[in-house]
Amino acid sequence: MSVTGLCEICERPDVDHDCDRCGMLVCDRHFDDDLGVCVQCAVQLGETDPDTLDTDDLPDGVDTYEF
Repeated sequence: MSVTGLCEICERPDVDHDCDRCGMLVCDRHFDDDLGVCVQCAVQLGETDPDTLDTDDLPDGVDTYEF
């Protein structure tokens, strides 16, 4: 699928995917090809360890919370 816009996680302009679960537009770095979902949904589904995510590329002022 062809999508345009900024990655909703890192704000890079090279968006290539949309998450099958939440619909978020994401780049290759933030998309799990095997699951067809963004890395945030993969963590929520328990498929990815949250400690392995690269949070250095988040925009300034963005924090992550776990409930």
